[in-house]
Amino acid sequence: MKTYMANAQTVERKWYVVDAAGVPLGRLASKVAAVLRGKNKPTFTPNVDTGDFVIVINSDKVLLTGKKLDDKFYRYHTSYIGGLKEVSYRKLIAEKSDVAVYEAVRGMLPKNSLGRKMIKKLRVYKGEAHNHEAQKPEVLKLF
Repeated sequence: MKTYMANAQTVERKWYVVDAAGVPLGRLASKVAAVLRGKNKPTFTPNVDTGDFVIVINSDKVLLTGKKLDDKFYRYHTSYIGGLKEVSYRKLIAEKSDVAVYEAVRGMLPKNSLGRKMIKKLRVYKGEAHNHEAQKPEVLKLF
């Protein structure tokens, strides 16, 4: 018996739609990151991008439990001296909920060139509508 090792030419990718309405942000991000990596497939290979495309809709209805809306901050740097900025998640989800979901998933992917390829397969939308009907995405039930 031989061990199967996937390569980039033989990977078959699917498109999935995930509804984020009423789902905690961290649980959503960990499940989506696993699909982007390809860990839901029997052909998972750690050094090859075997993951699928994921479309996340209703990112504005994602949940944060406890007091995280006020106590948790999204921090970024402007690359200028003293340019550390922070925004509370209450404001971030109200204005840019797609960024909150995107950054949560990105933080759960590998921090290397493979992770940068994987995050390009993620699409996040605030409402129900997305423009990927041509790819015939399947509904992915996470919970």
